[in-house]
Amino acid sequence: MRIHLTAIALATACAAQAQLVTIANTADQADAERIVITGSGTEQRLFDTPYAIGTVDAGTLRAAGPMVNLSEALARVPGLVVANRSNYAQDLQISSRGFGARTSFGVRGLRLYADGIPASGPDGQGSVSNFDLAGAARIEVLRGPFSALFGNSSGGVIALVSAAPTERTAGLDLDVGSQGLVQWRASVAAPFEGGFSLRASASRFDTDGLRPQSAATRHLGNLRLGWEDDRNRVVVVLNRIDQPAQDPLGLTRAQIAADPEQTTPQATQFDTRKNTAQTQAGASWLHRYAAGPLRSAQIAAYAGKRSVTQWQAIAPTTQAQARHPGGVIDFDRGYDGLDARLQWAGSGWRLTTGLAADRQQEDRRGFENFTGSGAAQVLGVTGRLRRDEGNRVQSRDVYAQGEIDITAQLSASAGVRDGRIDIRSQDRYLANGDDSGRLRFGYTTPVAALRWQPANVFSVYTSFGRGFESPTLNELAYRPDGNAGFNTALTPQRNRQWELGAKWRAEGGRASVDAALFQATTRDEIGVQTNSGGRSTFANVGHTKRQGFEIDARWQPAAGWRAALALTWLEATYTDGFRTCAGVPCIAPTVPVSAGNKIAGTVPKSAFAELVWRVAAATDLGLEARGQGRIAVNDLNGDFAAGHGLLALRLQHRLALGPGRLDLLARVDNLADRRVAGSVIVNEGNQRFFEPAPGRSALLSARYLLPW
Repeated sequence: MRIHLTAIALATACAAQAQLVTIANTADQADAERIVITGSGTEQRLFDTPYAIGTVDAGTLRAAGPMVNLSEALARVPGLVVANRSNYAQDLQISSRGFGARTSFGVRGLRLYADGIPASGPDGQGSVSNFDLAGAARIEVLRGPFSALFGNSSGGVIALVSAAPTERTAGLDLDVGSQGLVQWRASVAAPFEGGFSLRASASRFDTDGLRPQSAATRHLGNLRLGWEDDRNRVVVVLNRIDQPAQDPLGLTRAQIAADPEQTTPQATQFDTRKNTAQTQAGASWLHRYAAGPLRSAQIAAYAGKRSVTQWQAIAPTTQAQARHPGGVIDFDRGYDGLDARLQWAGSGWRLTTGLAADRQQEDRRGFENFTGSGAAQVLGVTGRLRRDEGNRVQSRDVYAQGEIDITAQLSASAGVRDGRIDIRSQDRYLANGDDSGRLRFGYTTPVAALRWQPANVFSVYTSFGRGFESPTLNELAYRPDGNAGFNTALTPQRNRQWELGAKWRAEGGRASVDAALFQATTRDEIGVQTNSGGRSTFANVGHTKRQGFEIDARWQPAAGWRAALALTWLEATYTDGFRTCAGVPCIAPTVPVSAGNKIAGTVPKSAFAELVWRVAAATDLGLEARGQGRIAVNDLNGDFAAGHGLLALRLQHRLALGPGRLDLLARVDNLADRRVAGSVIVNEGNQRFFEPAPGRSALLSARYLLPW
């Protein structure tokens, strides 16, 4: 069951707000009280779920940084890696238990939702640039077998749930930090008579960037309208983002060793950059029934448009090849979908049934990134048309998920999702051959779990599931043999996942531990086949295995103190050997990749630790530590980004100021000023694998809330 969370997340946001905690009382909330909806479709305690799921609340998001990137706060979720690339022309690099790690752009292999609106397309490619972290009540992160209930490309799920207004406030935020970071944000929230409510915000973010050619600006606007009575709840959300950003590209091993804050010359030569604009809307209606087994009916719909233009660093001589699509990517993508569900319940059982449909239609064009020739040639501009096609992806799914209490201590859960995906492309630029094509895929992803709770403070569970991941439009665009047409030889990858977990809560909520062992075996893993002339092609490279364990621990050793620890060990390897390319150009793969090699981009070990001291009633002092093991930059495992550990210090203070309240935050990240690679560009054909992380950096943030 891939849940379109518009009907769920939005319909429960008002109730979720009751669970929201502020800086002043986050330390006192028992872990067992945290509420989640991802995975089951209904509200339940995190402790009661038969799968691994984590939450990050609004107070934690605020303490973690300027609330621009998910990488600020999600390091505290075990099993999840969110790498800040310090490059706003590229999306964050996100993986869950190794799924999604090898993508070199965008987010792939995970399902993403913002207020129920999918941030992942039906083909599996997604983006988180429009996530409004400042307006979130919480973020929920689901890992493991039950992720398969969310449909295609769901190796994990990240869902943002926005905060519903409970009091009338107006807010003004200002952030100032290193690398020229300046951000302001204005917001207003209000419940009204008759069950109506409003929440609106607008922000502007600017940064000079860590390196030359890495400046960025982001304008973000959000609007949430709600209405509720005893039986009904209606929520409408609107979102708009505009983000022009320069692209400094990656660095080679020699470059990052010589100067990690340099920019590769091709970036300035071609003025590499990316402009992104997106507008979307979603609406949901929940109706509750007074009696009978049918408890509620929900329907949700969304629609949006995303436009992207990206200027790349591809030499004119390379674009001289007859079939080259050019050095400028330009597309306009419209998308829409709906989700309808019924929720049933009786004595000792609960059931959700539903159907969902998603569609994306795009006009994709390619242009040369130069004009003229010889001494009159100008680089980094939009030149002649080299690609023009219309793409469409549609998905249709039905799903069911239920839970039954076998005894007072033992419960069973099961679910299944059945879907169909139709991918087609119509080539309208035939001078370089006809790349039109169409493929259809179908899948059925069942899951099941058993949960045993022998005591009020302890439970164990085991879960199993089958997952499915189709090729994306980008992966199907070109054939490895260089001929025209869709890459029809590329098939979906399928996996089987198993998880064994335990959850413990101390009496009084002073401590908690969640632990899980997991394994996922995948057949027909999709990997890079060739890099030639600015084009990447993909092929199925055989079997892989991902296995490991996670620990999420919280502790309040004494009044005014709290600690948190998240540990992950992951072994992600190729079970079968195959052949790949060593550089660019590469017409055919000739270099053997040995069985047992690490899957490129996966992080074998990661850790997050935090110790917070309540200095005074309104003042917190926190010390954070993050660490990770070394990362293979390509399938050959020919080089690795070194492992590292980083420290951060933060101070938060709240005070009454006039009729309102002022929240202050000061952070220093990377206290020791270590120079490390924050992320890698996986299988980068020009060997520019490394993206450096900032050295020591500071942030000062102020937020003023005024009741009205």
